[in-house]
Amino acid sequence: MRRSKKSGLEPGTPVYIGENRSDHVHVDLMFYHQNAFEEHHDVDIETLRHFHEKEGCIWVNVVGVHDVTLLRTLGDVFQLHPLTVEDIANTDQRPKYEDYPNYIFCVLNMIQYDEKAQELALEHLSFVTGDQFMISFQEEAGDVFDQVRERFRQNKGKLRQANSDRCMYALIDAVVDGYFVALEKLGDGIDACEDALFANIEKVDLAEIHSFKREILDFRKSVWPLRDEISMLERTDSPLLSSETRLYLRDVYDHVIQIIDMLDSNINILSSIHDTYLSLSSNRMNEIMKILTTIATIFNPLTFIVGVYGMNFDVMPELHWAYGYAVCWVVMIIIAIGLIVLFKRSKWL
Repeated sequence: MRRSKKSGLEPGTPVYIGENRSDHVHVDLMFYHQNAFEEHHDVDIETLRHFHEKEGCIWVNVVGVHDVTLLRTLGDVFQLHPLTVEDIANTDQRPKYEDYPNYIFCVLNMIQYDEKAQELALEHLSFVTGDQFMISFQEEAGDVFDQVRERFRQNKGKLRQANSDRCMYALIDAVVDGYFVALEKLGDGIDACEDALFANIEKVDLAEIHSFKREILDFRKSVWPLRDEISMLERTDSPLLSSETRLYLRDVYDHVIQIIDMLDSNINILSSIHDTYLSLSSNRMNEIMKILTTIATIFNPLTFIVGVYGMNFDVMPELHWAYGYAVCWVVMIIIAIGLIVLFKRSKWL
């Protein structure tokens, strides 16, 4: 759906912007409190209300943001501002951070490498973190949160003992770690392209180089604003973020800076590969033109001689001479060999 669908609507009106979907929206829930832990799949609104009112923290993961009615209902249950609900439905939203009185709202992109399609897959994510709840919204099933789920199930680390802000940090950290995996996969393709460039230029596809560069730029467009987002999260005075979580967010910020440096390095490598490809192609073409020019230069005097004696005249020197044909061949061979020797000495061949 296009952005033009929102034209003229009142601010805060949620309109789904993204690929047309009709899938069922799945709402999964994890409830944790000290040593208590429960996990429920595909829950309804009443179940959400029940666990939201209980003492403890919940992590709600919503798979699918195309159901605007459900988003409005979730907004009512967790007292979300209409502008937040609108941004959740907008999958074209730029990564950002917003601080509300009763919750924190974050938008970022999850980036994974699609092995089958051999390309990057970007997905819009939204996180809403309140006092005792954490809600994550994603477009479709499949994410990088499996390790976080296992840590909750097996009670590893401090996730169950901490507040919902630690859950938010764990999810953001998982997304950023996924960036490294996707970037490594992309880097392998770039390295293979660079190796092929010097091994056999005919195996290098210029369109593939441009495709890599476009993916890196899209990657960078998602990561660059995330740097400012994490920085704002780290410096916010919101009581919903503990001092320990801020310390961990500083580590995530360092990882984001490292990813940006790696992206810039890959952009420079791709630009170098592109320039080298054009240079090698130009040199290869020059070699071909040099060979063709040399051949044409050798045959020019021979063609002249054949052309002269191919004219239809009865009175011409050596026309009726018995050795004229042989002498003509000898002269042409001497000229050809002489030109080849001249080109060799001049290092044109």
